[in-house]
Amino acid sequence: MIDLLATHYNYLVYVALVGIGLYGVTASSNLVKKIIGLNVFQVGIFLFFVTSGYIRGGSPPVVHGHGAETFVSPLPHVLILTAIVVGVSLTAVALALVVRIYNAYGTLDEEAIREVQLDD
Repeated sequence: MIDLLATHYNYLVYVALVGIGLYGVTASSNLVKKIIGLNVFQVGIFLFFVTSGYIRGGSPPVVHGHGAETFVSPLPHVLILTAIVVGVSLTAVALALVVRIYNAYGTLDEEAIREVQLDD
């Protein structure tokens, strides 16, 4: 069991990152902390996809390769590059919205914003 955990430590890191990210999104009422939790969650998912695409002893599928028996699929890595770009864009839009919310309500606390909305 210890050998399995020692060789697959990246899956443990994936589970830890996803757990910390979910906790950050659900437990905090601060909007900036929710965005940070979402980013940590995304990094965990990225790690999972890159880890699942790794093959020990595999070589890239290049036409002029050296004739290896095992090839690595580049699809997970390409998808993660796209997901990183989307994640950065999502974070930028979310932070811009947080700035607008702070200017409108004077706070970043979700409960305080909800109370102000109910009073109006």
